[in-house]
Amino acid sequence: MFRRDFVKSSMPMWFVAGAVKAAGQNDATKPAAIPPVEGYSRPAVPTVAESPLSVRDFLEKMTYTREEVSVFLDSQQPNMSKFDPDLGFRARDRIICDGVDGSRSIATFAKDGERTTINYADQPCRLHVYGDSFTEGVQVSDGETWAEYLASHLGEPVRNFGNGAYGVYQAYRLLLRTEAARPEAKYLILNVFDDDHVRSVDAWKWLRYGEAYRRMPEHLHYFHSTPWAHVRLDLNSGQLLEFESPCATPESLYNFCDKDYVYDHFKNDLVVQLFLAERGGGGVDLHALRALATALKMPADFSSPATTAQSARTLHIEYGLQASRLIIEKAWSWARAENKQFMVLLCYGAGNVVRACQGLTRFDQRFVEFLHQLGIPTVDGLSKHLEDFRAFNLSPQDYVKRYFIGHYKPQGTHFFAFAIKDAVVDWLEPKPTAYRPGAETIRSHA
Repeated sequence: MFRRDFVKSSMPMWFVAGAVKAAGQNDATKPAAIPPVEGYSRPAVPTVAESPLSVRDFLEKMTYTREEVSVFLDSQQPNMSKFDPDLGFRARDRIICDGVDGSRSIATFAKDGERTTINYADQPCRLHVYGDSFTEGVQVSDGETWAEYLASHLGEPVRNFGNGAYGVYQAYRLLLRTEAARPEAKYLILNVFDDDHVRSVDAWKWLRYGEAYRRMPEHLHYFHSTPWAHVRLDLNSGQLLEFESPCATPESLYNFCDKDYVYDHFKNDLVVQLFLAERGGGGVDLHALRALATALKMPADFSSPATTAQSARTLHIEYGLQASRLIIEKAWSWARAENKQFMVLLCYGAGNVVRACQGLTRFDQRFVEFLHQLGIPTVDGLSKHLEDFRAFNLSPQDYVKRYFIGHYKPQGTHFFAFAIKDAVVDWLEPKPTAYRPGAETIRSHA
């Protein structure tokens, strides 16, 4: 089936995952209609009073149901994700009513997870991009991602290996795996979203996001955030500790349907302690949080539920940022050893863009400074948005509506492509066709 025919035949449906059968892509599955969902924006940080659960109560509440796992593992179901033994899950072909102006976004992928390349797909590629949903292009269709807008402008392909919901570490692991199989690209971009830092230290991201996913209509087909490879910090040495996924086989996911198994494995998990402390949960191990504050050299106040929640939030973010520094150092070192060029992009959700436009302090200033000190080519998307905001007579809230519908809408991905364009052009050698002197085949007479 040609892509245009697929689009025509599928548009009446709310959601069809795995509905494309094309060369090198997923097998077709039975289409099913799912009510529209308002995007995939991050769930809000719960207030202290919202869920004063004990550790056991929380973990029992978040334990998988067998139905959730069974539907996720069933390749005949119209799911947005599929199982991965290292990284938990990978994206699948889908049509979802989450796009701009009430439209359906159409996303298709090759077997190795590459988002379908539209522009210059038949030409050799020297640029691969990695990251989370802001790289993959959730809520925009094939051809509307920032990678595709950039490729169209440069005159050469940009292959997109972004995967929604990944953290810095998971994107780095996917980079290593993909580049081992497809080493042709000399230029590699890692796009880091504002929540990606703490995702790297999640052993089971579902614990932070599962409540929001379960509130979605037909949440079974949006199910993901399964256990994956992740990192932690050695609080004595400060070194990065890497952990493999506890679910190397699909069947092992059913372990997470067992309340006793989940409690035994996560009752002392540091990130679980941080997350529950942020929510004012009972029975939090304050000794562990004090040890973390000492290791990170951060002030902390655990004298009341409110101050404990604020301190835990600050420690959680700093813990993720420190992990990101070490992950980026590993990626930078690996790229140099492989004779590859490496660039980091920083992108942000609407909330942090509003904060910047209001003149508030950014949470990751030291991380930005770290990238510059390391000498890694970097584009700061927050600064680009702030520069753009100053060209308008808009409130910060109205400004972000130009570009965001949870994730970027097409206007946002287009903005981001051109926000990074100059840095990418300066970085590439030889210059891309659009910027290569002498590339003209028809001379202008203007």
